[in-house]
This record gives sequence, C-alpha cells and structure tokens, in this order.
Amino acid sequence: MDASRQTLTPSQTRSVLSGGDFLHLEGTLYATYRTSDFAAALRLVDAVGADAEAQGHHPDVKLGYGTVEFQLTSHDAGGVTERDLRLALRIQELAAEQDAHPTHLVPSRTDIAIDCTDADAVRPFWRVGLGYLESGPADDIELRDPRGVGPKLWFQHMELPRTERNRIHLDVYVPVADCEERVADIIEVGGVLLTDEHAPDWWVLADPEGNELCVCSWDA
Repeated sequence: MDASRQTLTPSQTRSVLSGGDFLHLEGTLYATYRTSDFAAALRLVDAVGADAEAQGHHPDVKLGYGTVEFQLTSHDAGGVTERDLRLALRIQELAAEQDAHPTHLVPSRTDIAIDCTDADAVRPFWRVGLGYLESGPADDIELRDPRGVGPKLWFQHMELPRTERNRIHLDVYVPVADCEERVADIIEVGGVLLTDEHAPDWWVLADPEGNELCVCSWDA
C-alpha cells in the first residue's frame, strides 16, 4: 500500500499534534480559529486554499464572521493519513502568520435515537418529514441530513413497545477523556445518572422529568 494512504490512529498522531491547534477524532483532524473580522478569516482561507492546491490535498472549510473551521481527512483512505498531518502543520503556520488564534474548542456530535418495534414502518415518516436520506446497510439503516447540518437519526429495536419512558433520546459524543467530566457536570445541574454499566463507551442520564441523554465516548 502507498504509505501516503495508510491511515493513522490517534496514538500515532498524538506526538505530532501535541500542543498544537488540531485534534484527532474519529478519522478526522479538527481545528477552529478566530480572526479579527470576516476579511481576516477570508485571507486565512485564501492562504490555506493556495497551499492545499499546491499539495493536491484539500480540507473541508467552514467560514464565518471572524471564524474558520478546518476538517482534514483522506476520503480515499477512509481516515487520517500523512497528507492530513502535513497539511495540518502547514495550516498552523499560516494561521500564525495571519494572526489567527486557535479556539481549542472540542467538536461536538449529537445523534437522535428512536426506540421502535418496526423501524421499516417508522423510518419513512422521519425521512420525508426531515428531508433526510437513508444511509448504511439494509439491516442497520440510519437517516442523515444531506446538507450535513442536522443530527443523524438511528433506530433502536425494541421487542415490545416501550411505554414507561420517552421513546426518543439524544446521544452526545465527546472525546473519551472528557466523558467523566461531562457526566459529572450534568449531575451537578440536576441530571440523574441512570446507569454507567456501559462506561466508558456510554453513560445514560436523565433530566429531572426523565428525558434521557446518553454521553458517548468519541475516539480520541
């Protein structure tokens, strides 16, 4: 296999990324920068775009007023490769030159889980209602926003209808190193820990009225 297409694990990229602007989560490198205004953010995007074009490897970019977010992954390899590391380090240099400051904000991902006895019957309602598309294998179909904005929907099979609690709950994904702190913070503001039997993969909590939230570990 071409070495440039070999995927790297977070443990393999940690020493290179340590103390820098980028975070490696689930096959992607993330960094967000703040700039003085929109024009400065645009200049950073232009500088990175020129360098990425020269490298023949391009990041996903979200441009806002005074903010720029970069996501780097090698789609042809299905994860982070040496190409992404090289580009991440170059983006850090360009950001420093442009006086753009890393926010070190941790990316967040939220999914919606729906308990049901017949996913095939339930799924079309949500697909059409939300304007989503089906994704995944036939025995585990999920719904995803084609715009890449809304949360993923997945369907949790129940042998019998669940009536003792809500049938819809949220899954929030945070880096595994931050999970216990997130759980503790939720409890501090009134949340109830229902079970930690699946930790460190996920914890199940509920608000004071029983609405559930799973805090799930995002590989870091």
